[in-house]
Amino acid sequence: MARAGVGWLRLIDRDYVEYSNLQRQWLYDETDARDESPKAIAAERRLRQLNKNVQIEPRVTDLTPSNAEELLGECDIILDGTDNFETRYLLNDLSVKRSIPWIYGAAIASRGIVMPVVPGKGPCLACVYPDPPAGAQPTCDVDGVLASATASVASLQVAATLRLIVGWPDFACHIHTLDVWQGTSKQVRAGNSDPQCRVCAAHNFLYLEGHRRKAVSLCGRNAVQLHENARPLDLEQLAARLRPLGEVRVNEFALRIAMPKYDLTFFPDGRAIVKGTTDIGMARSLYARLVGA
Repeated sequence: MARAGVGWLRLIDRDYVEYSNLQRQWLYDETDARDESPKAIAAERRLRQLNKNVQIEPRVTDLTPSNAEELLGECDIILDGTDNFETRYLLNDLSVKRSIPWIYGAAIASRGIVMPVVPGKGPCLACVYPDPPAGAQPTCDVDGVLASATASVASLQVAATLRLIVGWPDFACHIHTLDVWQGTSKQVRAGNSDPQCRVCAAHNFLYLEGHRRKAVSLCGRNAVQLHENARPLDLEQLAARLRPLGEVRVNEFALRIAMPKYDLTFFPDGRAIVKGTTDIGMARSLYARLVGA
């Protein structure tokens, strides 16, 4: 999008760069991973080198029901690179409520899917997938993800976005699936909106009207993200308290403490990522011990 000359980009990411990201994410390098740079900030630096005329706003935060409209309400189009259904349904609610097109994309192993959601021109995500899939789902930990799969999905998302920007007259909402290992690709029309859809028909914005984000296990990370503290954290003050307990690194964006079994990263908005467990109860217990309930 930056190379194409799109005038304004807002980059939203809650996470920081790790070495394991470099296999598939082209915006970052080993320096970003070594410095544990926030992904949004590292991406901004790289994109400014590619096109100085594009206005870029990085936001190091998690997308939640409480901030989604503030972060995305003034955008013309939303591109999705998220890794969980809760956030996807949140984006779908916002898209329909504010009539903002969004381009859903996902990849796992060698497979990918892309689906434009354009209110008034086709079904929303909840029309096609009324509920999150039941049972255990493929994860990056078990199935991995091939770099060419994520690159293919991103390319298709950008192509759809550019067609929307220029007002392509016969734009249609298709579900595009692919498998880069098998060399297969299939595109089918998404069909019409479901007249019984809870989102685009009934305007029941269940995810957007949620009071706060739940704790979630992060795909491929052996980690849990928590939103336990509604108050902002003073990272320097917290660093002084935590230094006796482990190796602490802190900057304006995050504080990280390495302990014998766990690594914890705290953010100024009170959010935390607990690495070393997928047990939400254990992660909450660690947070309470270090920061307070």
